[in-house]
Amino acid sequence: MSFTPPTTVIPRESGESSTPQPLRVPPASLEYWIARSSRAMTARVWRTLVVFALLLAFVFPTSADVAVPQLTGRVVDQTGTLSSADIAALSQKLRDFENRKGSQIAVLIVPTTQPETIEQFSIRVAEAWKIGRKKVDDGAILVVAKNDRHLRIEVGYGLEGALTDVTSRRIIDEDITPEFRSGDFAAGIRAGVDRMMRVIDGEPLPSPSRSANFAHNLDDLAPVFAVALFASIGVGGFFRAILGRLLGSLVTGGIIAAVTWFILGSAALAAAVGILGFIIGFIADLFSAMGPGTRSSRGGSWSSGSSGGWSSGSSSDSGSFSGGGGSFGGGGASGSW
Repeated sequence: MSFTPPTTVIPRESGESSTPQPLRVPPASLEYWIARSSRAMTARVWRTLVVFALLLAFVFPTSADVAVPQLTGRVVDQTGTLSSADIAALSQKLRDFENRKGSQIAVLIVPTTQPETIEQFSIRVAEAWKIGRKKVDDGAILVVAKNDRHLRIEVGYGLEGALTDVTSRRIIDEDITPEFRSGDFAAGIRAGVDRMMRVIDGEPLPSPSRSANFAHNLDDLAPVFAVALFASIGVGGFFRAILGRLLGSLVTGGIIAAVTWFILGSAALAAAVGILGFIIGFIADLFSAMGPGTRSSRGGSWSSGSSGGWSSGSSSDSGSFSGGGGSFGGGGASGSW
């Protein structure tokens, strides 16, 4: 059904037609109503924006939390409190303890945790660093906020039976804070770490193994698979040319498995990588059908994907140390001096 605009009969002077004409709104009136509607809409929009901004300010405070420092070693000092010799000696002690016991202990010194409490900040650090072995959860972190004069021992699930809340508080009160009050932060941290290690030594935990020193998650294995890929295509091509496709691929897979086992000490992982090397080597002829640009692009993507993934809980502290995947639940204790 079509819509017919309203009409009215406008009297005409003699001689003019009286045909009904559409009712027209004067332009001035139309402009008035448009302007009035626009002002009302603008006011509603501004009120909505003001309410939304107030809600954001309430939910998200303007002061940002302190960023969790990057885990560059067993001892991370962002205040310059410890000398390089102190850091080296403490790092070596913690490394030796990890190799002997399996547990990981880390030390973090920051200027402040404000606007967070040290408890809120330290649990964020624990969740980011993942100190301790995966599924064993035998990690502990000593966090010191120097300017706030607060510190905390954050304890992983697996150590809560030894480093209880009461024990952690005693270590803080009896070993650490007395030295801090005298201004000797290095001595306080050494004393606290020494006692933490003695307490953990009394906790029955799985013995450390070579394979346990590696965080065997998908990111950590990326370099191994990348090496298997390139070895299968590059080195494997030599053996395939001499021994044939099947036998050459078998030899390539065996070599890759042997090298993996020698480096990581895991027979299961070595077998998996060796089988992967055999499969890639066996179908490597398919790669030759690709253009040079495709091969280089694919190789580049594997390299970039693995460049940041290699990490080891037992390596040196020259930037390659990382947690083993341990979990924390807020156990431990806090103190001040």
